[in-house]
Amino acid sequence: MMFCKSVALKITATLLLCQVSSGKPGVDTQIAILEDSNSTLLQYPTQFTQNIVPKSIHSHNDYWRDVPLLTALSFGVASVEADVWLINGTLFVGHELAALSEARTFGSLYIKPLVSIVEAQNPQNEFTVNQSSFNGVFDMAGTVPLQLLVDIKTDGVEALPVILDALQPLRERGFLTTFANGTLTQGPILVIGTGNSPLENVKALSPRDYFFDAPLDQLTNATLNTTWSSTLSPIASTDYGETVGWDGISNITDTQRTTILTFVNNAHSRGVTARFYDTPGWPINARLNVWRELVNDGADWLNADDLEAASRF
Repeated sequence: MMFCKSVALKITATLLLCQVSSGKPGVDTQIAILEDSNSTLLQYPTQFTQNIVPKSIHSHNDYWRDVPLLTALSFGVASVEADVWLINGTLFVGHELAALSEARTFGSLYIKPLVSIVEAQNPQNEFTVNQSSFNGVFDMAGTVPLQLLVDIKTDGVEALPVILDALQPLRERGFLTTFANGTLTQGPILVIGTGNSPLENVKALSPRDYFFDAPLDQLTNATLNTTWSSTLSPIASTDYGETVGWDGISNITDTQRTTILTFVNNAHSRGVTARFYDTPGWPINARLNVWRELVNDGADWLNADDLEAASRF
């Protein structure tokens, strides 16, 4: 009996073989003992997102969450969006001017946390000395990048250089997905410009680690004089309400379904993923019906405001 007490105190693997005076302990008892002891047996360097399965969900207006970025990660959301305003040389984050504050910047809400998270997922020690690639933010799927959509709300040509400079802490660590010399190298973070992001300026970037959110409904529009591919636009998006318009309550028409399928096929044939935003949020059954239709028709990203509901879908 003393032997078992000694083993329990040391929290070794043989603890699982011990018995206590009250009878045979179950697995829950052993789990509780280990957890209460704060044992190093239960700790490892990359467990920040332990047991979180990444999902193809886009956190629309992510800065509205109680805790931007981290709330999304807690639900396994693999794409987040930040509305960015360049004002007096600083990139503020918020939905409108009245919502901006000195503390909530692109750097404080996204860049600094992402640097810390990705560094933690890539410890430098004797075990990783020969590791040739970086882990992403998700412990269960290290090769899945986090997609960061930067929605420029002010002048795009003016804001782009400031945004590129703000990305430098991620860039200098090799954490950004980059297209250079004809090769696309995936990193833990994939940054994509939307909103007022200037297409021609993004096309001119070489190397390119800031990509462009293509117009999903215009991929075949020759007047745009653009060859859409994953090296320029890993994602293409369109306003669901304007281009599809099904309310999720009535029966979807053949025309509406064909529109979705056409847009998705146009994207996939170019190696680009498809996202529909401005989908119904209420009634709940309408939201679920639209989500179900989009997934069945091949849409890659579920655009969501209710992340918990989307993660359980």
